[in-house]
Amino acid sequence: MKILGRIAFYLLVALIVFYAVFPFYWAIVSSLKTGSALFTADLIPTSPTFENYIALFREQPFAHNIINSAIVAIVTTAISLSLAATAAYALGRMAFRGRTVVSFLILSVSMFPQIAVLTGMFELIQVTGLYDSLSGLILADLILTLPFSTWVLTAFMGDLPRELEEAAIIDGAPPLRILTDVFLPVMAPALVATGLLAFILAWNEFLFALTFTLSEEQRTVPVAIALISGAGGYEIPWGRIMAASVIVTAPLIVLVLALQRRIVSGLTAGAVKG
Repeated sequence: MKILGRIAFYLLVALIVFYAVFPFYWAIVSSLKTGSALFTADLIPTSPTFENYIALFREQPFAHNIINSAIVAIVTTAISLSLAATAAYALGRMAFRGRTVVSFLILSVSMFPQIAVLTGMFELIQVTGLYDSLSGLILADLILTLPFSTWVLTAFMGDLPRELEEAAIIDGAPPLRILTDVFLPVMAPALVATGLLAFILAWNEFLFALTFTLSEEQRTVPVAIALISGAGGYEIPWGRIMAASVIVTAPLIVLVLALQRRIVSGLTAGAVKG
């Protein structure tokens, strides 16, 4: 029975890995094909070519779109973590009236679908003069990443030992000093895990980027990929779309692999107490 159970376990793991990895592998294979070869079911391209990648950067400002996405995602993540850390300290370590209500209000904001807040965000961005700018996208993306980051970091903050805070208070450290010098170093894995998830959320965001940008110079990669068109705008260039998808996904995979230890530590922090 143990052998059968182990075989079943490995088969399940293999199925999950295949389900998760095969779409990306197929995108890589398709990006190396052109013409009628795109519609063949070859698992390994017989005549691989980088024509789709070359055309992607030659015929449109795709490199500039990548830079735009990087700027928006990095700045959004940095602001989210900075504000979420201070909010998490207040919600997780300080006792005040209405703390539970505030926590659930923050959580409820992240439950709203983007389309529900799209009109209000559009009016806000127009009033502030941030339409068709990266600053406007950063402001819009914060409504997605900030509540999520605050809620996650609050859970981590509440699990930290009370003795650390009490020792700092005895030494005369103010609350901001306690947060920056005592709690944040201990919460490094949690910050990395939360920051990576916020970065992915901002990097892949499409609806706000499509609505709040107009010019090619301000577009991010999800919108740039959606607007890729072939000759005359009628033919769908699947090869270039797949090449763009590979380029956009690759940095996320590299980040996850490079930070996997901290991510695992952050996601499991607080799981075992005592």
